[in-house]
Amino acid sequence: MDTQHHHSKKAGTLPPWLRRRLPAGGFYQRTDHVLRSLKLDTICQHANCPNRGECWARGTATVLILGNICTRNCKFCSVASGKPEPPDPTEPSRLAEMAKRMQLKYLVITSVNRDDLPDGGADHFRQCVDTVRRKCPDMKFELLLPDFINCQSEAVKILGPSLPFVFAHNVETVPSLYRLARSGGDYQRSLNLLRLARKTYKNVQTKSSIMLGLGETDDEVEHVLKDLRDAGCDRLTIGQYLKSSKDSLDVIEYIHPDTFDLWKQKAFDLGFSWVISSPFSRSSYFAEQENTR
Repeated sequence: MDTQHHHSKKAGTLPPWLRRRLPAGGFYQRTDHVLRSLKLDTICQHANCPNRGECWARGTATVLILGNICTRNCKFCSVASGKPEPPDPTEPSRLAEMAKRMQLKYLVITSVNRDDLPDGGADHFRQCVDTVRRKCPDMKFELLLPDFINCQSEAVKILGPSLPFVFAHNVETVPSLYRLARSGGDYQRSLNLLRLARKTYKNVQTKSSIMLGLGETDDEVEHVLKDLRDAGCDRLTIGQYLKSSKDSLDVIEYIHPDTFDLWKQKAFDLGFSWVISSPFSRSSYFAEQENTR
C-alpha cells in the first residue's frame, strides 16, 4: 500500500469507481432554485462537488458564507481569490429562510478565509447559527472553520455561546505538500486551532479532513492521523483529491477504494470515534450520521 512521492507524474484517466452521474430530478432542481432565489452560495456548487444531489436529498447542505472571494489562493481549491466585500448583514436571515424552505436537519456552515476581518469572520458565523436556530430550533450544526490566522483564541471565545455544534477545521494534506497545495495555510496552526477548541469547549466533537492523491506517502498520512488524535480530534474524513478547475493541481494518483477501507480501519484503531473514508468522501459527506462504523 506504499505510495511514493512522484510529483512530476500525472494520474491517467479517471478510474471506473470515480465515474458518477450528476444528479437530476425534482428535488435537486428545487434546491438549486431555492439557493438561487435567496442568493446563497454553497460550497457544493463552488467546489463542483460530486455528492451534492445526494446530500441535498438527505436534508444536509454545506453553505458558504462571507462571500465567495477568498483572501488566500490554495492550489487545490476552485474558489476565487481576491479582495472580498464586507460581510452581508442580511446573510444570516437568508440562511435561516433557506434552511426552513429546504427542511434541512443538518446544516454545515463554512466560509472562505477572511484574513481581512479582525475576528476572521467568527462573529458572522455566530450570527448565522443563532439566526437559523431561532427559525429552526431542532437544527444540528457543523461549523467548518478557517484557521483564524491571527485571532484563534478570540474566534473560539466568540463562537462559544452558539454551541452545540461540531467544530471542524481541515488540515487538507500532509505537511510536506503545504507549500504546493495550501500555501496560505500552516499545518501547526491548523492543529493548534483543533487543540484549542477541544480544550475550550466541553463535550464538543472536533473534526478534520484530509485529501489523498496529491503525492503523499502512507507514512505521512499515518503521521497526520496521529497528530490529529494528539490534538484531540474525534471525527475524520478521508477522500480522493479531484481537480475542481483547470488551474487546480493535477491528481498524482487515484487511490483504490480498498485502500480507503484500510485507512478507515487504521483511523478507528488510532481512536477516532467517527470516520468516513472513500474516494467520494468530502469533509461534510454524511456529516449528519451519528455513527460510521
